[in-house]
Parts: sequence; C-alpha cells; structure tokens
Amino acid sequence: MGKGGQGESNGHVVSKRLKEYSWDEIGQKISKDGEKWIVIDGQVYNITNWAKRHPGGQRVITHYAGQDASDAFAAFHNNREFVSKYMKAIHVGSVKEGQKVVKPIEEDFRQLRETAKKMNLFEASYWFFSLQLVHILLLDVAAWAVLYYCGTGWIPFITSLILITTVEAQAGWLQHDFGHLSVFRKNSKLDHFFHYFTLGFIKGASPGWWNHMHYQHHAKPNVMDKDPDVRLDVLFVVGENMPVEKAKSKNGGTMPYNWQNYYFFLIGPPLLFPVYFQFMLFRFIFTRKAWSDLLAVVLFFIKFFVLYLPILGVGWTMVYYFTFRCMESHWFTWVSQSNHIPMEIDHDSCRPWLSLQLHATCNVEKSFFNDWFTGHLNFQIEHHLFPTMPRHNLYKIAPLVKSLCQKHNLPYHVKPLGTAFADIVRSLKYSGELWHSTYVTFHADGHQ
Repeated sequence: MGKGGQGESNGHVVSKRLKEYSWDEIGQKISKDGEKWIVIDGQVYNITNWAKRHPGGQRVITHYAGQDASDAFAAFHNNREFVSKYMKAIHVGSVKEGQKVVKPIEEDFRQLRETAKKMNLFEASYWFFSLQLVHILLLDVAAWAVLYYCGTGWIPFITSLILITTVEAQAGWLQHDFGHLSVFRKNSKLDHFFHYFTLGFIKGASPGWWNHMHYQHHAKPNVMDKDPDVRLDVLFVVGENMPVEKAKSKNGGTMPYNWQNYYFFLIGPPLLFPVYFQFMLFRFIFTRKAWSDLLAVVLFFIKFFVLYLPILGVGWTMVYYFTFRCMESHWFTWVSQSNHIPMEIDHDSCRPWLSLQLHATCNVEKSFFNDWFTGHLNFQIEHHLFPTMPRHNLYKIAPLVKSLCQKHNLPYHVKPLGTAFADIVRSLKYSGELWHSTYVTFHADGHQ
C-alpha cells in the first residue's frame, strides 16, 4: 500500500487517511447521533443507511451496532472479497491501535476456523444433497400415489399423511442448507434457486421471511430483544431473566405462565405451523412486497390442490392439509427448541462468538436416525459456530470444538434425543414457577 493510499487487509478496505476511533467514540455515535457503526477486523463501518439494503436483512446487521462483528461477519459470508467491494463506501476509519485487542478465545476460534478450511470442511458433497432432494421428491410422489391408487380409506389416508409430513419436515432441513448458502459456495445463485424450490414450491413458505427471522437467530441466539425465537413473552417466559422481568412488569404478563409447561402441548407444537407461521409468512410477503416469494407459495398451493382436490374433495383436502401442517409443526418444534430453550437466555452482553453460541446451544447424540430426523441439527453447536458448513461435515469438526470449549471452560452439552425433548418441558416448568414466585412476592409488596 502506497503512502497515503488505500489497500486491503483481511479482505477489508483500509485507508490511512481515515480517522481512528476509540470504542467510547463508536458508542457515542450510536447513543448521541443515532447512527449504527460496527467493527470488523479492527475497521469501523457506518451501516446506518446500508442496513436497509443489507441482503441478510436490516436487523441482523444492526444487532451488532457498537460491537465487534468480526467473527459473525466471517460466519455468514463465504466470499469475503466479493463482500468487501460493497464495504468500501461505508468504511469510516479504524479502531485506535491500542484498542485493537483480540482476546485469546477469539484468536483460538479463528485458528479453528482456518483448520476447518484446511480440512475442506466447508466443501459440500453434491451427492449427499442430491440424495436428500431425491428422497424428498420420491416421498412426495408416494404420498399422492397412496391415495390415488389405494383409495381414501383410513389406512391409506394416514399413510399418506405420514409420508407428506416426512416430506415437509425433511424439505425443511434441506431448505435450511440452501438458505445458509452451504451447498454451492462458488455460486450462491444456485443456493437461492434451490432455497426457493424447497422452501417455496415444496413447503409453501417464504424464503425472504425465513432469512429475516433465521439470520437474526444465528447472529444473537437466545438474546432477548434480538433473537426472534425467544420473543415469546406473550405466551411463554423462558430462561431465568425473562420470567423475573415479566413478573415485575405493570400487569405481570398476559398468561398464567406457571401452567405453561402444560398449555405448551396445546398451543405450542400444534399451532406453530398451521396458525402462526401461516399468518407471519403472508404478512411478510405483503408488507415487504416480496412478490417472488408469493409466486413460489402460490405455485405450492396450485400443485397441492391440483393433486389432492380430485381425490379428497374440498373438505377432506383441507383436513388433510391442516393435519400434516400440525404434524410437521410438532416435528419442527421439538427438534428446534430442544437445542435452545433449555439453554441460557439473557440480554446482550457482547460475548465473543464462541462463548455466545455455546451458552445458547446444545447437541443431541449422533446416530443414523438422529442425523436424519433432525437434519444433522443434532450438531447444533457446530452449526451455530459455522453456519455455512455443510451439515454432513459438522460431526468432523465436533471433537475440535469440544477440545476448544474445554480449554476455555465453556459448557459443551450432548444429550440423548429423549432427554433433549424432556428438557424443553422441564425448562418451561422451571421458568413458569420462577415467574409465579416473583409475581406473588413482587405484587404482595405493593408494587404496581
């Protein structure tokens, strides 16, 4: 880099002419001027306006305002050189030299990431993902064929429901891979195409809505007010802090949370997909004018009704639809929440990436069934640390992750599948009782 010119460091544009900022000055820009600045590899970027155009969504990037987003940036972006072209215009300076401190835990994790690259663990097996897609399509055909060729009696009806529920659940895991751009690393357009195909055409959901919600979850898992998956306090309180805060609020909450471990079975898994997700995805499509998402969803419903209306008629087709949505909802809810709800849930404390993810995730034991049933999300810890790593490689990095956690005294929990499911209910019971005891004590003391 020539004197007074510009160059690149770690894929980020660096200028000697730009100002150096202390962390206090970066924080003041946010609190006083209402701007949003983040730091990546010691460089400061003003994302105030860029956030609205951020491909991953506005919230996911602003969740790191005033913080070091280096490891989060590396986790989400496969092609750093491509992204750096867009960062040049928003680069405003660097962190003062004396404050560019890389913690040992951050340095060790970055070394682990480099080790994973050298082991080619970010390279996908096209055979693996082809087989995943083929087995989903075959099951989809089988679900229809059972009714078409065997009639609509109870046995073929239930068999077809089991098959199509499996299709929807497995398509959910596969779209997750495409959504994280973990299959076609060198051609993200193919990942986007197959994301629309699996999530939109096969499942009837909005890829844009999924990105908006899921990337936030990965950026700040189990962080209150940032992770949408723990914005539950209308119906549930989770963790140790949310129940206390809710109990001390003006009305103490909207539900009898001390009963939540019971009513979870009525309004949690059964209604998440058939009601809440159906409403939210269409709300997202129309408020964001996501017409390509709408097209994918419309094509799903055209395919579904063309195939099933002639066999089942209107009434039974609707029964069939909402029944498999309810069954799929159970599958997804129990798997996704088993890795997170029993873990720590708190406000943002700017933890390093490794610590942030380990306090919010746990694993389920490896087996052929567990891998298939959970879409390899039984390796939730490794997936959260390396979200763009193809799922079939997660078990390979797991021993190194576990060793690093031991070095830094971080919890690394691995559970049997049944225990993981039971822990959901146990954690809801504990949080509900904590809310109740706090509510009774707080309001008995005359607080309003």
